[in-house]
Amino acid sequence: MMMPAPGPYQKLERGWQTKGRTGSLQSPQKFNNQDFTHLRDYCLSRGLLFEDDTFPAHVSSIGPNLLSEDKLSRLQWKRPTMIERNPHLIVDGVSRFDIIQGEIGDCWVLAALGSLTLQRQFLENVLPKDQGFKENYAGIFHFRFWHFGDWVDVVIDDRLPFLNGRYLSVQPCSRNEFWPSLLEKAYAKFRGSYQNLHWGYISDALVDLTGGVQVQFLLQKPPSDLQEIIKAAAKSQCLMGCTTPGGQSIGNVELENGLVKGHAYTVTGAREIPYKNGWEDIIRVWNPWGHGEWRGPWSDGSPQWDRVPVEYKRDLCEDKDDGEFWMSYQAFTEQFFLLCICDNTPSFLDFGDQHGTKWSLAMYVNQWARGLTAGGSNYHNAGAFSRNPQYFIQVEEPDLKKYNVVVSLMRKPVNNMTDAQKLFTGFLIFRVEPEGTINHFLQFQGLRDRLPVAFFSQYKSKVLKCGLNVSARDVTNYFYLSPGTYVVVPATSEEGQEAEFLLRIFLRCQDSNEDLKSSLSPVMPKDIPKQSQDNASENIFLRYATQGSDLNASQLQRLLNEVFLKDRLASPGGGFCFESCRGILALMDLKSNGRLSLQEFKHLWKLLAQYKDIFRRVEGTDSGFLDVSDLRNAVQRAGLAVDDQLLHVTALRYSDSSMRICFPDFVCCMIRLKTMASVFRSLSKDGKICFTATEWMIFTMYC
Repeated sequence: MMMPAPGPYQKLERGWQTKGRTGSLQSPQKFNNQDFTHLRDYCLSRGLLFEDDTFPAHVSSIGPNLLSEDKLSRLQWKRPTMIERNPHLIVDGVSRFDIIQGEIGDCWVLAALGSLTLQRQFLENVLPKDQGFKENYAGIFHFRFWHFGDWVDVVIDDRLPFLNGRYLSVQPCSRNEFWPSLLEKAYAKFRGSYQNLHWGYISDALVDLTGGVQVQFLLQKPPSDLQEIIKAAAKSQCLMGCTTPGGQSIGNVELENGLVKGHAYTVTGAREIPYKNGWEDIIRVWNPWGHGEWRGPWSDGSPQWDRVPVEYKRDLCEDKDDGEFWMSYQAFTEQFFLLCICDNTPSFLDFGDQHGTKWSLAMYVNQWARGLTAGGSNYHNAGAFSRNPQYFIQVEEPDLKKYNVVVSLMRKPVNNMTDAQKLFTGFLIFRVEPEGTINHFLQFQGLRDRLPVAFFSQYKSKVLKCGLNVSARDVTNYFYLSPGTYVVVPATSEEGQEAEFLLRIFLRCQDSNEDLKSSLSPVMPKDIPKQSQDNASENIFLRYATQGSDLNASQLQRLLNEVFLKDRLASPGGGFCFESCRGILALMDLKSNGRLSLQEFKHLWKLLAQYKDIFRRVEGTDSGFLDVSDLRNAVQRAGLAVDDQLLHVTALRYSDSSMRICFPDFVCCMIRLKTMASVFRSLSKDGKICFTATEWMIFTMYC
């Protein structure tokens, strides 16, 4: 169960959740407002080849610092039709071996792209099939990338940069196959320029290509179960990439063992194979250069393969310089610096056993605003810290002690990707005790040890894990949390720092009847996560109540429309209006203070569930409306007795012009009738529930 914490800035949060959140694979946002189909049809109708003014064949698309002025002056832009007589977008399918890195240092992009080619379910999202060089060719192509919760469709022309007759960008392995070069150009446009691809993080590229959640592992001190996590990730078809130590300033320095310093690679497989008298865990890695391989144990032609059963050697070992090689798990952790695993959901934490398990996802978009919600990470400054957005999660009792929570916080880039990474952000997780007090500090993640020393001194024994200290744009980690209620607090390192962020929370839960990957998708952002039928009313109350204490009419309206009506496939009659919620609150507010307490809300929630069930049973047609003729049946199912006059007045009061009653109006009607029943029961001598139209009108007037 997940719900944002209540607070005075909830309205601000909801505004950011709904702003522009329409991008999906079926209806992606149009990058630079360019519509691929419209532009292509326009060019075809006029016999033109598309030229993209928003990312022109000009040095401005390259960037000012990637090449010298002399090289920039010698750049040429060529269409594939100028290079090859018979160009194709794809030749004999898409493969990582189609890719050969060019002059640009974008190994981090190409390593992620190599991993993408292994998983067709992701590849088809990025590479639409409605384009090519044969039918309807107009020099225009488009590709899709995931950006901050939305899929974005990026349109490009097919003019590619060449320097001294060679590709500046990625070079296709087959002379007449152009999907790698065109996709790279689209990603360069998406990131601002080719220069912005010259150095980056493989984790960013994996997320941009999938919309998934990525988890990073530092290999100098790997978790004890990393070996099993990698095998599970390979089994569940996750995308994986890794980098060698070195850094941006090293350049392409190849070591004696064949690896390249500061270089990104693709992890393409993991196997456990019989070796000598035991078993050996080996990992397969691919170099986006298209050549250059590991020369140590388990490399192509190494003597270790002679001690492996013939059938394993035949299936796994290929002695050719294509950039792909095997190495032992031990050598992998020694030679590489970082491993990144990415998938729609953190399925690799299931360790290959996905039966009876699923991951639920909640997604929130919000912002840290100076003076409002940018409280910083100083927990001792409670006044400022409490202004940070807060999100509650309910961890259920697990069947097995496995990782059960994954939290991913992504900071939205500001102006350009590089400058945005100068802002350190992270999240904290606290346990909420049953009485509602937050008194256990459990997690400090990603803030680069910038909290004051006194903070760590006080809470040293309660800190579970610290951040990865990697300057990536998002901070993600996984946990095993014991059952209970927790609050996740996203924060910047300093008070007053402003940024927009995307928070995703994954919770493991037991469900043997649902396929997780088909039931969840991080592609579709959710304003408020769908609540399952067993969600406690208290959790829902905490999400919307002011400081966790009570609900006003406006908060009740939002709660009913966002949570209660979410469970209905449609609400043709509209949602709960403000006046209706004021009326409900007045009827349920026993203290007459204009607000609902938790206990009052629990009573209301039970009534809502009862009336929803009655509505579904009586409605029958899934139209979303009750006919007036069905109203008597519904009222009787609720245990109320009404005469014809009262039924007629009720129908006039709550039905539309077609004499139908929508679900929200039905709820308001039933709550008013029930309250009226309680009032007049005490006035009835025999205790029966029976009203007249006059009594109803009087009751309506004064309530």
